Amino acid sequence: MKNILLHYGSPFENATLELLSGGLINQTWKVEASGESFILQRINHHVFSDPQRIADNIRLLADHLNSSNSNYQLIAPIKTIKGAELVREADGYFRLTPFVKNSKTIHVVETSAQAYEAAFQFGQFTQAFSKFNASQLQTTIPDFHNLKFRYKQFLDSLQNGNTQRIQSCAKEIKEIERYHFLVDQYISIIHNPAFKLRVTHHDTKISNVLFDGSDKGICVIDLDTVMPGYFFSDVGDMMRTYLAPANEEEKDFTKIEVRPDYYHAIVQGYSDAMKDELSKEENTAFFFAGQFLIYMQALRFLTDYFNDDCYYGARYEHHNLTRAQNQLQLLDQFGSLKIR
Repeated sequence: MKNILLHYGSPFENATLELLSGGLINQTWKVEASGESFILQRINHHVFSDPQRIADNIRLLADHLNSSNSNYQLIAPIKTIKGAELVREADGYFRLTPFVKNSKTIHVVETSAQAYEAAFQFGQFTQAFSKFNASQLQTTIPDFHNLKFRYKQFLDSLQNGNTQRIQSCAKEIKEIERYHFLVDQYISIIHNPAFKLRVTHHDTKISNVLFDGSDKGICVIDLDTVMPGYFFSDVGDMMRTYLAPANEEEKDFTKIEVRPDYYHAIVQGYSDAMKDELSKEENTAFFFAGQFLIYMQALRFLTDYFNDDCYYGARYEHHNLTRAQNQLQLLDQFGSLKIR
């Protein structure tokens, strides 16, 4: 790892590293060098087939902020002594970014105030690029939040997947089909010009927000999935991961409940940050956002179960079926809010 740091010059010759996260996607280290702190990450090129696209996207966003004299804090990679944003080695692609002083990450949302702060930060991120042409950004994960595509994958798994598993899941398949109207609604929305293609993060879990010691949001991090998208992707991912006290790994489904105050905190935080940026039609689609992302994740887990766990893997028998059932329960609980 120290050989990688030497690409950044002599200040890193005596650097020390501390592994922060093995990560499901990327590995992360904290680096101490010449009295300063940095973050070093290995980008998973199996998930991100062309990491240079990530670097190019971040550079475009940073250039836009600089040219518009914006004071938004974007955590962009530090360039090597040769001016590169990535270091490529035999074992992967690496990048170095500044460490934000007096910051912390939260892994579980514990209060509606934290939900508000996170939603405000993700809204502020998108709002900062309201005058940027999002179509300039490259796609880093094709069809990542394309619900039509995810439903087709599900149908393909019914035709080509594990027959025994498929036959044992008649109830779950029926539930998936019952919510198919969300696919039709998604298709209608993306063809509606009132829904603007924006710079969206696409991975709005709480750990992708930096907080200060008073639990006030500072900025968002991990920009690998930043692509052109729709506001409901970011809002929906927050709702899926913030609303219930139990996450997608919970086996006791009685613990899955939707907290209305967290829902309102997300809507308020995002709306406050976006100001007047959202159209009238977008402002009526917050409830759809939650349905959209929860349903899509249920689809993806069940599809992977039928495909013998080839994407997410499984730590125990029927792991992805349990995850899918968990998300279907969350979707049902979310519907009981009756907020439109």
